[in-house]
Amino acid sequence: MAVLGLKKLNAKLKRLPAAAEAAIRTAMEQSANEIVALMKSLVPVDKGDLRESIGWTWGSKPKYSQAIASVTSASGNLTLTIHVGNSKVRYAHLVEFGTAPHLNGGQFAGTQHPGTKAEPFFFVSWRALRKRAKSRITRAITKSAKQVAASGG
Repeated sequence: MAVLGLKKLNAKLKRLPAAAEAAIRTAMEQSANEIVALMKSLVPVDKGDLRESIGWTWGSKPKYSQAIASVTSASGNLTLTIHVGNSKVRYAHLVEFGTAPHLNGGQFAGTQHPGTKAEPFFFVSWRALRKRAKSRITRAITKSAKQVAASGG
């Protein structure tokens, strides 16, 4: 017994992973750009070094930076990391979470530091936009599957 259209179906199923991965990649990039833009708009600016250190990359975080979020596709082929910091900027966590009052050491040993208030910018951005990012990726997968299904054999 032969199944009608089996060859066409198998051809479409073979094209689906590549089409879905391309759509997922685009959706992940768009979401990362949105999250980074929101972070840059919320970060307190003194000289701008911290703001300029915020970014994203494919793969793991750059040297000296702090990874804020790392998202990997189900296949494991795509990993996107949103990061902040570099060799010059290593204080993002102190801005995000603030510091408690404490006694200084080093050159100013024994003096009292009053602490700093938290000025959150990275986790609030991630939390605010992660559902949108997930929905965008889900829609991209669905759209690519529909496009492959609608295409000819």
